[in-house]
Amino acid sequence: MRALLALLAFAATLAADAACAQAGAPAVTSAGPDSVSVSIYRAPYRDAKDELELEWLQGYALVTETRTVTIPQGRAVIRFEGVAGRILPESAIVTGLPEGVREKNMDADLLSERSLYARSLNRPVTIRRVLGGKVIEERAILRSGADGAAIFETAEGFIAADCRQPEQIVYDGVPGGLSAKPTLSVETESPRSGRVTLTLSYLAWGYDWQANYVATMRPDGKSADLFAWVTLANGDVTSFENAQAMVIAGRPNREDGEEPELPDAEPLAFRCFAAPVSDLAAQDAGAFPEGMVMAMPAPARMRMAADDIVVTGSRVSQEDLGDLKLYRVPHATTVAAMSQKQVAMLDQPSVPVEVIHRADLGDEAGDVRLLLRAQNKKEKGLGLPLPAGPVAVFEPRDGQRLLIGEGSVADKAIGEEVDIEIADATQVTAEVEAGDKGGNWQAYVATVSNANPHPVRFEGRFPASPWQKVDKVSTRLKRKNGRDLWVVEIPANSTVTLRYRITDLSN
Repeated sequence: MRALLALLAFAATLAADAACAQAGAPAVTSAGPDSVSVSIYRAPYRDAKDELELEWLQGYALVTETRTVTIPQGRAVIRFEGVAGRILPESAIVTGLPEGVREKNMDADLLSERSLYARSLNRPVTIRRVLGGKVIEERAILRSGADGAAIFETAEGFIAADCRQPEQIVYDGVPGGLSAKPTLSVETESPRSGRVTLTLSYLAWGYDWQANYVATMRPDGKSADLFAWVTLANGDVTSFENAQAMVIAGRPNREDGEEPELPDAEPLAFRCFAAPVSDLAAQDAGAFPEGMVMAMPAPARMRMAADDIVVTGSRVSQEDLGDLKLYRVPHATTVAAMSQKQVAMLDQPSVPVEVIHRADLGDEAGDVRLLLRAQNKKEKGLGLPLPAGPVAVFEPRDGQRLLIGEGSVADKAIGEEVDIEIADATQVTAEVEAGDKGGNWQAYVATVSNANPHPVRFEGRFPASPWQKVDKVSTRLKRKNGRDLWVVEIPANSTVTLRYRITDLSN
């Protein structure tokens, strides 16, 4: 037995309007916005090196729409169709109404095969069969829920769905309370009728964005071409066409409430049997053999694939927004449902970089990591706010670009130092050996070897701790970000050492 959404043209809208009319308040439906802007905020707890979680986007968006409607005098319900499915209704603000808003409601029960069937319980329907090449229709009343066997009452008695023959359910209309699109309803009361332009603003979750950087090393090894994309992701069921799109960098303070569940079109499945049912009481669990399951999946929630990305040729522009940074797509674009979009953000050739080898030192040596360091200053080739995101580093070799490592960059303001760890070093190693020991101190020797045919810059970082002190050092240390730092240039195919002592200050 297959359920078919055989709907009349007035289906969803007329059904909801009728429900409002019965309540005594005429309904005014706005089918879509005249204009819309979408500002996407990054997931607050996602690390810069983490990819977008396409199946569970945890950022949010501020959506602002303008809509033109004709409102009657007195009390009325205005239905805003096509809002985000994951709207936070409590955040919605409507301006432009003569007397403001009396009540807000989110119509979350979306139209699907299952919801249509479930809402038609004990209502008349038409069963359409094909027998002997002829289409036969029979009126019936639906007497079973959306789980289990599909049971109907006809003039001849009760029957169950017949698996042996193709059948369809034809509905007379859409029961009240179902909506084909996510819809926000507001109740208002106006002293006069007229055509008004309204502004609807609200927050919705299920969005995210990030910057993706690509650095290509120059042959001199001292500079790199830096390119960056902004990737916008919409995990909602609603598309916003011709929208002014923006992304916001930074972390604004926001009190989290409960995230509403996304209205989901659940699938409809029946167990149907070849024999008619003469009595509803025969539905006892032991009265029927195992029947075949016939599934009629409703439109399932679309999944985003990582390669479903629309790339545009324009470039975002950066603006200040208080302590935050706003990146604006310069032209209207479509923020499509369940999809991603990439827009160019940055294209800076020949950015000066330093290649650094770095390891943590102390009572033992950590792995030596290779990193690139740039200065976010205009005179150093950058000088603009850099949003957090992953970085892929390439090096040209024999006419090809080869990936040499991947890292990430945190949010960086103008003037800050930008360090990008990209790989474990293979030609530079570090080790620490313990030496003499006193009452509350331990001596160590750190040895760093460079197997490269060229000199390298090495940095050894000591832990910052109020309970320990590094002293008796054989070479003067620098101080950076609250930590002692050993900075040294290691000649090609050479080894350097550092002697130091760690004193325990806890006693």
